[in-house]
Amino acid sequence: STGLEATFTDSITAGSCANSYIISREWTLVDECDNTTSLTQMITVEDNTAPTFTVPLDVTVECNVDVNDLNLTGDVTDEADNCSTGLEATFTDTITAGSCANSYIISREWTLVDECDNTTSLTQMITVEDNTAPTFTVPLDVTVECNVDVNDLNLTGDVTDEADNCSTGLEATFTDTTQPGSCPNNFIITRTWTLIDECGNQTDLTQTITVEDTTAPTLVSDLQDISVTCNDIPDVPNLVFEDACSTNMTVTFNEVSNSDGTVQDYTIIREWFVEDECGNGAFFTQNIDVSVNVESEIEGTDTELCILDDFNFDLFDLLSGNFDINGVWTVTLGDATIDGSLFNPSTLLDINGEFTEADLGDYKFTYTVGGICPSETEVTITINDDCVVLPCGEEDLIISKAVTVNNDGINEFFTVGGVEECGFVIELQIFNRWGAKIYDNSNYKNDWNGTASKGSIGNSGFVPTGTYYYIIKLKGSTGGLELKPITGPIYVSTN
Repeated sequence: STGLEATFTDSITAGSCANSYIISREWTLVDECDNTTSLTQMITVEDNTAPTFTVPLDVTVECNVDVNDLNLTGDVTDEADNCSTGLEATFTDTITAGSCANSYIISREWTLVDECDNTTSLTQMITVEDNTAPTFTVPLDVTVECNVDVNDLNLTGDVTDEADNCSTGLEATFTDTTQPGSCPNNFIITRTWTLIDECGNQTDLTQTITVEDTTAPTLVSDLQDISVTCNDIPDVPNLVFEDACSTNMTVTFNEVSNSDGTVQDYTIIREWFVEDECGNGAFFTQNIDVSVNVESEIEGTDTELCILDDFNFDLFDLLSGNFDINGVWTVTLGDATIDGSLFNPSTLLDINGEFTEADLGDYKFTYTVGGICPSETEVTITINDDCVVLPCGEEDLIISKAVTVNNDGINEFFTVGGVEECGFVIELQIFNRWGAKIYDNSNYKNDWNGTASKGSIGNSGFVPTGTYYYIIKLKGSTGGLELKPITGPIYVSTN
């Protein structure tokens, strides 16, 4: 036969993996007479070809990147195999430490295995670095008083919002640069805050702290307004002042008084002005109301002197107590003259060495002391004529006992005699028993004979017979001599 074609049938035996197997192929050739010949072919199918793929490029990322996030570090591409499908590469990482805590190098080995364990491995290098500086917020610029502790962050402020991409627990530190201000207690601090992460990435921010002294010194001692008498004015106290920042303070003291040197009450004003080194000043005032004790500690006594006493009487002899001898004596009553504190009674006499009754009596002298405790003390000197020796006196007087109006030449007139050589001027007043004045003569010449005045009751121009009363004043015409008034009864008969 010719034109014969063989046919085959396969018998498959599984191999060692999904993509391997053995085919037993039996070929059969039959002629036209059904003569058959069979032959067997063995076909072995194997998968010995490794898959192919592409790994991501080497990459450098920040330390806060999730290196397992393939969206960030890259995924394999072009995964292919001659027989297997749906293959996916896997990776393992080998980490090598870097130069700081947040830096390191990952050797990422990507592996793609087909179903017959044909394997392809490729490596990607991932460098992890910390190149990002931390962030934070510094306190606002601030102005503080000079007594504030600028290292107390409760007063000058602390940093906030400290953050870093990789490091935790960071704390900012600061260094200060100081520039002097306009006075010893004023200055400006430039505070540089520094925040460094674990890889040495550093952020510097600046805060300005202005330190000023605007507070005046204060008074530590007790100082109050007081009221005292002039004898008890206290000494100027030693006050204690303090200042928040200055130890070198300037204290200026001034004291004024509205006293006019008289015995009027007055006020002493004591004032302290205290200034610190930066020119902050304060006034502290004490008012002392002073009551002037007019009577003070000086007591004056009165005395009597005779007008003919020719000696210098020291007025200080009339004062007692504790007094200042630097005061001033003045004559406040009477026409007298003094020489300092000396008074001579005889200076009251005229150029002829004589005096009148007007020169006798009270003379007042006032001693005035000025200063912080002024006073006025008055003394009285009564000037008399007790030292005058009269040429005649009351014992020499001869006064009528009776007046009889009967024209017999005896007791015809009321007479005052016996002192004619003394040159007295006789003043005579006569009263009836009811006290009515019936006769008055300032220069009596011994010529009253019972004549009536309008105050009398009687006939024929004479007073009624009865007892009357007289007052006689004898005034000297020379030397101002005068006796004390003399009184007595007189019987008058007009029948």
